[in-house]
Amino acid sequence: MEPISAVAAQDEVPGTMPPAAALPGAADLPFGRLVSEGLHALDTQLKTSQADLQQLALGEAQNLHEVMIRLEESRIAFQLMLQVRNRVLEAYQDVMKMQI
Repeated sequence: MEPISAVAAQDEVPGTMPPAAALPGAADLPFGRLVSEGLHALDTQLKTSQADLQQLALGEAQNLHEVMIRLEESRIAFQLMLQVRNRVLEAYQDVMKMQI
């Protein structure tokens, strides 16, 4: 099984977070704290993208490719957050429709 695990280790995308189960002590964190940390990370990423856009508009951007990559990463992260919110809201509505 070693060759398979060696290939799986190479398939990871650089710069992505490991699954929550792989983080040490992640099972001990409450759900609310995980959500707030995720929102804080997204907020930081969006603020960085905004600063990059301002530098680009002023002509101070060093590398256009890196700016565009960071903007796309921010867009995808925001879309992911919206989808998670929609799924949580849908699950809440389903629970509220249940009869006791």
